[in-house]
Amino acid sequence: MTQLEEARNGRISEEMKICAEKEGVFPEFIRKGVAEGNIVVVRNNRHTAISPVAIGKGLRTKVNANIGTSGDHADLAVELEKVRVSVAAGADTIMDLSTGGDLAAIRKAIIKASPLAIGTVPIYQAAAAMLAAKKAIVSMTADDIFAVIEQNGEDGVDFLTVHCGVTRRSVASAEAQGRVLGIVSRGGSITANWMRCNDRENPLYEHYDRLLEISHRYDMVLSLGDGLRPGCIADATDRGQVQELILLGELAKRARDKGVQVMIEGPGHVPIRDIEANVQLEKSLCSGAPFYVLGPLPTDIAPGYDHITAAIGGAIAGAAGADFLCYVTPSEHLRLPNLEDVREGIMASRIAAHIADIAKGLPGALEKDALMAGYRKAIDWEGQISTAIDRERAGRLLEKSATAKEEGCTMCGELCAIRLGKE
Repeated sequence: MTQLEEARNGRISEEMKICAEKEGVFPEFIRKGVAEGNIVVVRNNRHTAISPVAIGKGLRTKVNANIGTSGDHADLAVELEKVRVSVAAGADTIMDLSTGGDLAAIRKAIIKASPLAIGTVPIYQAAAAMLAAKKAIVSMTADDIFAVIEQNGEDGVDFLTVHCGVTRRSVASAEAQGRVLGIVSRGGSITANWMRCNDRENPLYEHYDRLLEISHRYDMVLSLGDGLRPGCIADATDRGQVQELILLGELAKRARDKGVQVMIEGPGHVPIRDIEANVQLEKSLCSGAPFYVLGPLPTDIAPGYDHITAAIGGAIAGAAGADFLCYVTPSEHLRLPNLEDVREGIMASRIAAHIADIAKGLPGALEKDALMAGYRKAIDWEGQISTAIDRERAGRLLEKSATAKEEGCTMCGELCAIRLGKE
């Protein structure tokens, strides 16, 4: 049985117990949330080498790190090092978004190397297989796509991004309104082009029950992708995005009815005044399903600093009820992220997630800040470093003041306000 079916039958699985211990809640809290659809327990039933992770209402806001090759950079060794960096930096999950090289071999190697849950976007491999065979991407069939999804399940992938809401109707809605940037999701663009060239409906929507059968078999969580997410703030919350979200709400219900866990992916580029409304809209239309957001980014003009932009948007989204933040790196929109970009992106998202947890009143969140304040009052440098989100950087930047006999840093020296207060 899947985690959802276990929960609905009143049973607390071993995975739920593990997640409850990690979250500091009662196992019944996890079971009830899974049964109601506002919590998902993420772990493929064939991927037992990892510890399961719970995402959703009343739990710590989670952070995902995207890694993966491209056609320009397809070095597996680098991607495996990104796994190590992601784990060390405190990511909760990793998504393999590889598009270059032997994608099946890369995925298997990443799964083997990672102690964290792994997500993928199967349409990338299906499209890449067409290019490798020197065929047009739009010549792939529904069977090609589902064969890749089955392979992902066999390999142990824990959650799948699938663009089931990119339909002829939702694409028409986006086109009718008009967009500055059109479709910016790779999976969304591949799907929209496929439908246009084949004059057919999206296979993942048309054959959704087939997707549910595979997901149920491996207890993979479906992450219903936002293929029509806005790529600039001018396109935010338009007809295409909202129409897709309405469809995702309907598909989420169908998934739950079949015993399949589901979460919803969200925007994208959204002006700061609209972020809370976007979260509320998802929670309303999708019956409280966990919300997985990319950023969101409340401005378009910060290339090189989009990890900061996303942290601002992520903190607001998390405070409003988003459950899962997909990191954004400094190299977003510019290049494939390197190792330092991955680390920077995770740390920025972790800061946003913690800010959100304070706003949500999550037990233990505010206590960490109170602990830091106490260490600062005592000028306890070891305590401050040990409490920091990024201990390595905090320790590296610390300069104790010689003039203040190390009772202060070199910012203020003898004029340290806290030191003077103690005297």
